[in-house]
Amino acid sequence: MSQSSSAKANDHSGRPLGFIAAHRPNADASALPPDLESGLDANPETFEDYGIYQGCAAYENGHREHENGEGGEGFAGPEAEALPEGRFLDRERSWLAFNERVLELAEDPATPLLERANFLAIFASNLDEFFMVRVAGLKRRIATGVATRSASGLQPREVLELIWTRSRELMARHAACYQQEVASELAERDIHLIRWPELTEKEQGRLFTLFRQQIFPVLTPLAVDPAHPFPYISGLSLNLAVVVRNPVSGHDHFARVKVPPLLSRFLEVSPQRYVPLEDVIAAHLEELFPGMEVLAHHMFRVTRNEDLEVEEDDAENLLQALEKELMRRRFGPPVRLEVEETIDPYVLDLLVRELKISDAEVYPLPGPLDLTALFDIGSLDRPELKYPKFVAGTHRDLAEVESASAPDIFAALRERDVLLHHPYDSFSTSVQAFLEQAAADPDVLAIKQTLYRTSGDSPIVDALIDAAESGKQVLVLVEIKARFDEQANIKWARKLEEAGCHVVYGLVGLKTHCKLSLVVRQEGETLRRYSHVGTGNYHPKTARLYEDFGLLTADPQVGADLSDLFNRLSGYSRRETYRRLLVAPKSLRDGLISRIGKEVAHHRAGRPAYIRIKVNSMVDEAVIDALYQASRAGVPVDVWVRGICALRPGVVGLSENIRVRSVLGRFLEHSRVFAFGNGGEPEVWLGSADMMHRNLDRRIETLVRVTDPGHRASLSRLMQVGVSDHTASWHLGPDGNWTRHATDADGQPLRNVQEMLIDARRRRRGSATP
Repeated sequence: MSQSSSAKANDHSGRPLGFIAAHRPNADASALPPDLESGLDANPETFEDYGIYQGCAAYENGHREHENGEGGEGFAGPEAEALPEGRFLDRERSWLAFNERVLELAEDPATPLLERANFLAIFASNLDEFFMVRVAGLKRRIATGVATRSASGLQPREVLELIWTRSRELMARHAACYQQEVASELAERDIHLIRWPELTEKEQGRLFTLFRQQIFPVLTPLAVDPAHPFPYISGLSLNLAVVVRNPVSGHDHFARVKVPPLLSRFLEVSPQRYVPLEDVIAAHLEELFPGMEVLAHHMFRVTRNEDLEVEEDDAENLLQALEKELMRRRFGPPVRLEVEETIDPYVLDLLVRELKISDAEVYPLPGPLDLTALFDIGSLDRPELKYPKFVAGTHRDLAEVESASAPDIFAALRERDVLLHHPYDSFSTSVQAFLEQAAADPDVLAIKQTLYRTSGDSPIVDALIDAAESGKQVLVLVEIKARFDEQANIKWARKLEEAGCHVVYGLVGLKTHCKLSLVVRQEGETLRRYSHVGTGNYHPKTARLYEDFGLLTADPQVGADLSDLFNRLSGYSRRETYRRLLVAPKSLRDGLISRIGKEVAHHRAGRPAYIRIKVNSMVDEAVIDALYQASRAGVPVDVWVRGICALRPGVVGLSENIRVRSVLGRFLEHSRVFAFGNGGEPEVWLGSADMMHRNLDRRIETLVRVTDPGHRASLSRLMQVGVSDHTASWHLGPDGNWTRHATDADGQPLRNVQEMLIDARRRRRGSATP
């Protein structure tokens, strides 16, 4: 869908004209206040003038707190009748549509050139994981006979065939974007991604020396004949299928040469001139097969099932069981074979037969294969071809608290809660500094922490080790089953244990996905608890690329909730209700559905009612059905989703009051926020949970209720901006197709919410540049 650069904004995607009035009382649907440009710090009076600030907590007089379990009414009446079949979109098709949106950013000439290369690499990496996990899992369920019809109504085989067809189309588009657009435009900017025949004689000579000295020693050609069985082909490895002839016997033979994964994929042969490593190997195959005649060579790449299955109930030691499963992962069955489109039919038939793969799983493509290597090109030091540099600053509520050295975060939190918005607010001077200060503070008695993913040189882990070595009680929940980070997390778990930390791996059968920190500090005669609840991982590197929220607070209720939850995770507590938390798998889904039901009751009573949700994925049928019921009752619903969405918006009689938007850009939208009008006393939650079965049923997830009126107002404003028709985004239609809206009816660019927030932070620091 190459219309990405020319898509025009439309009039609310065919929504009833009354929707805007119902959604934003007294609002002028054709205008948005200029102060939206200033991000979360916009003037409340401006929003009031435009009629879209109503319902924000700072605007309302008074506030009434609700118990977490209250509500649930609102679904009685005619809207509660049975919902129609076919109301759910297929989640696999929706995921492929998400990756298509990534591809559209790579295809868009308005995207900076090296960022287009990055988006091509992201698309390829995303698709690799999709095949390794989703496609592999679907094939496994079909083979074992446990696959059932999906919620969308498709049979498992139909889903698989849909995936094969759609992924083939997208991979062809992906290759064409690289070949016909990005590579040629890079050449125009003096970055040349060339093939072996395009090298000069001098460059080829230089590479021959490099081959003999650094590449040849690590290559291992593997023959295939009666004495040499077909070799194991590791997942995602790049390989040369080589056909050689014995000049004495006249017989042809097949061999495989693996491209070494630890060497640079693109070799810089001259300044800004790069050639693929496999081209260099292919040009010197005679060195690997002396005395043989090299007839042909073809590149191929295999994707395998790399999901993990650990029977925790039977595992005496989860750490050891997972390590064994990681070894087994390497030998998962193939689920995709990528080959160069010029491959010899004989060689292709041999690969298909030996790998036991079907013709439908073969993807012929123009070379080079495996464009995840474009991450290396995207990292080149050419700032004029990238997004303008942005360096996050310290959150102003933390920067205002001065001490002899660094800001005293504990003192700041005794004054007020701090709502962080990464990457616009620095992670290192907020969350990381919070834990480092706790580790160094002699008055801190204990630190409790969850770790789902973190960086290889994690300052978070270092701070926890420092705390344990100084005698503090340190409890760390390490989720060693975090997909594709298992090996790293095992390493850190052992390092933490060796330092004296109490390391636990959560509850049997549940992943610990919540993002929590708890610090217990002695202050005079009392103990005070300081807490952090976030939507993203404790990962300093991804915190510069992922959009996430975090709440730092000294609120006693949050501290008590986190104490209770950590006791549940490390011991045998069976607590299921909390003061300011909703916790999966027990109370989170029911708590959200209860609040959706209350919005229906408020709407029927004539009180302000709305539902705004921001998540990565919207799949859970129970939550979606509750939103359908709310829409039928007339409650306006906005869903801001990055990836998968099984909800079908804009269906007459079902979801005409629901609209779904998706924002993709330089930062990965990762936060989860849930906002409810609540009769004029808005209720806002943030946390770690997506609306998926795995999050709500098979993970420990948390949402925290945001109580500060200013924070609720800020979050409500952001949610309104994100789903506005004046913001650049993709709109989901009732047929499951996404349409990009990047320009208005006059062809002018729509507002970019991420750039808006960057500009707001720069203005706050009094400079137009970082």
